[in-house]
Amino acid sequence: MVYTGLEHTAIASPHPQQLAQWYVDILGFRINHQYDGNYFVKAPNGAMIEIIPSEGDPLPAQMKTPGIRHLAVSVSDFDRAVEDLKQKGVRLLSEPLNLSGNRLVFFTDPEGNLLHLIARPAPLP
Repeated sequence: MVYTGLEHTAIASPHPQQLAQWYVDILGFRINHQYDGNYFVKAPNGAMIEIIPSEGDPLPAQMKTPGIRHLAVSVSDFDRAVEDLKQKGVRLLSEPLNLSGNRLVFFTDPEGNLLHLIARPAPLP
C-alpha cells in the first residue's frame, strides 16, 4: 500500500502563532516547524496539526455540520487531564461522559475549534 496514514490536519486561523502557542501551553504540544506564518504543532505521540493563516470570515459550525468537527486528544490519565484543563481556564462544553467505557469531555480552543479528551479502556482495532 502506498498510503501510510495522515501526517497532519490543518486549522486555518486569523492568529496562527497565538493558536499554535495555545496548543503548546495548554496541551503540551511543541512547535516543531514553521514557515511563512504556518505553524506545525506536534503532540507527544507524534500527531501533528498545521495552523495556517486564514482568509475571510469563519463559517458557523455545529457539532454535526458537514466537515471536520472535532479533534480527539488521547490522554493517559483522564481525571488529571480534566483537572489540568480546568486549572488552565479552559471552559468545558460538557460534563465528562462515559460511553461504553470510553471517557470523554468536550472543549474548544480559543478560536472555537472543537476538541475532546478521550480515554479508552482498549485501543480501537
